[in-house]
Amino acid sequence: MSLDFAVPATDPGRADGTARPLSPNALRSIVRDLADRPEEWIHRVRLATGDRWYERLSAADDHEVWLISWLPGQSTGFHDHGGSRGAFTVALGELEELSLGGPDDGLLVRRLPSGAERAFGAAYLHDVRNTSAGPAVTIHAYSPPLSSMARYDLRAQGLVRTAEEGPEQW
Repeated sequence: MSLDFAVPATDPGRADGTARPLSPNALRSIVRDLADRPEEWIHRVRLATGDRWYERLSAADDHEVWLISWLPGQSTGFHDHGGSRGAFTVALGELEELSLGGPDDGLLVRRLPSGAERAFGAAYLHDVRNTSAGPAVTIHAYSPPLSSMARYDLRAQGLVRTAEEGPEQW
């Protein structure tokens, strides 16, 4: 099955032949448009009791799209996106996002109800978690496609990098 995503016009690429990354707002548009068409993805959702369940729905030279389900208590832990820009929307359920940058550069906690969208640049770090009583489903887009992700622990002195993962671990 081929999913048809509304991809905003981008310039054809760079002199080295690589695709130019999409902007966070273009990625937001992709996830919003797909979330509005649940008949294209709802049948693919699975719930997993161990870790979050996820499936890549599409991949192009300049971006990729992922579908993720979250049971209560599941979380990503603090992580980056390996230099990729990103966006996600809560298609079903409710999540919580933690990031640094609150008052006095402290922890910022955002409640993300169904329909909430987040878009971010290449240096963004966050932790997404399901603190609700029911499952949730999100749609994510990254540009360029993810090539690595670093994991972090939140300690008194701030975030400390603890590991790096590549696509072979997803």
